[in-house]
Amino acid sequence: MMFNANDLPLWAAIVVAGLVLLGALLTLIGAIGFLRLPTFYQRIHAPTLGTSGGTGAIVLASMIFFTVISGRLVIHEILVAIFITITTPITLMLLARAALHRDRTEGEPEVPRKHAPATEDDSKS
Repeated sequence: MMFNANDLPLWAAIVVAGLVLLGALLTLIGAIGFLRLPTFYQRIHAPTLGTSGGTGAIVLASMIFFTVISGRLVIHEILVAIFITITTPITLMLLARAALHRDRTEGEPEVPRKHAPATEDDSKS
C-alpha cells in the first residue's frame, strides 16, 4: 500500500517534522562530540546520544506518521527502539573493555590497573 504524504493533516506534519528534526539534531550533536572529544573513552559516550534520543524521536515520528496515514495504530517501530536501546549499551561496554584491555596490555600510564592492591587503610575501614 502506497502512502501519500499530502494526506497527512497539518498538525501531524508539524509534529512529525519536529520530531525528525529533533532526532537529526541529537544525532548530529553525537557525531560532533564523537569528532571533537580527545580520547577514545570520552568519544564512545557521544554517539549514544544519537542512538538513544535521536532514534527515539525518529521512531516516534514514524509511528505518528504511519498511524495517522493508515488510520490504525502502528507501533511495530517500538521493536526498533527496543533493539537499539538494548544493543547500544552492550556495544559500548564491549568496546570500552576491549580498549581498556589493549591499553593495559600496552602499559598506558593513564589507564588504571586491573586490581589495585589493598592498603592497610582499606582494611581498617
